[in-house]
Amino acid sequence: MQQNTRLKNLGYLTGALLMVTLAHAENTVTPDIAGVVAKDTPIELIKSGFDGTEGPLGLPNGNLLFTETKANRIVQITPDGKVSSYLENSNGSNGLALGKHGELFSVQQVKPRVGIIYPVSKQKTLVENFEGQEFQRLNDLVLNKKGGIYFTDIGTRKTPENPNPPASTPGLYYLPPAGALKQVANDIERPNGVQLSRDEKTLYVANTAGEYLLAYTVAADGSISGKRDFAKLAGFALSEAGKDPSSGADGIAIDNKGRVYVASTAGVEVFTEKGEAVGVIPIPKKPQNLAFAGKGKKTLYVVGRGDAYKINVLTAGFKGRAK
Repeated sequence: MQQNTRLKNLGYLTGALLMVTLAHAENTVTPDIAGVVAKDTPIELIKSGFDGTEGPLGLPNGNLLFTETKANRIVQITPDGKVSSYLENSNGSNGLALGKHGELFSVQQVKPRVGIIYPVSKQKTLVENFEGQEFQRLNDLVLNKKGGIYFTDIGTRKTPENPNPPASTPGLYYLPPAGALKQVANDIERPNGVQLSRDEKTLYVANTAGEYLLAYTVAADGSISGKRDFAKLAGFALSEAGKDPSSGADGIAIDNKGRVYVASTAGVEVFTEKGEAVGVIPIPKKPQNLAFAGKGKKTLYVVGRGDAYKINVLTAGFKGRAK
């Protein structure tokens, strides 16, 4: 009887282990998404155990940078998978962007500000408050061809040192190359990733709390209008029971055909320029951000929950901008 019980328990354990293994296996290769990824392309884990994984950005030499936000560091990954520290003491840099002359711009969270973080000789604060109110949780940014910067602030943040901070409205901002900072939207529940279309006539914003990726029409002066639901996010339906509904929408990237890639609870969701869903790439851990890098920008890097992955893709990332 005891032996039968042991065998039965072993059977349960074996079955459970098999289910976990199969679930993991299902998330280590891609589905077939026309023009995006071929069926069964490996989702290659580069490394686990990072302390915060955000802000990936492809460099001209094919390397990838991303921010290890909690560790106050910017990390570099070469195309052959070598990982090294690119910059220590990054002031809690989150989103990254590359300037015309190779300057590394970032939104920073330890002392909230937007500015140039590298090279050290060119470090500069561009803005650190809006109309006298300090930023709270700066998240992402994108530079346009003129040198203007769109960036997001999730809003009020509590810290051990400041458990009751002043209320701060989440916001989307535009800093023109010359002129004063403008708050261009303050009605997004949780503005997160931000990205421009190839022609820079459309601005995409990820609302982490919302069901849709948002889009705006961009005017010549950088102002935006025509807020609209651009694409319905599959991740919204996967919110955990008992919690407020959330798509987990975070980082955004575009490929050279104008497709829009969004990190969400569901994985990497891919849409056409018209907002039509073309497929989802499941990732072993819920992704936070993504970017194209590598030779010819033919590798999609995905980071999140302490992990970094890479996937060979069929269409390169957009060649007209670092991200």
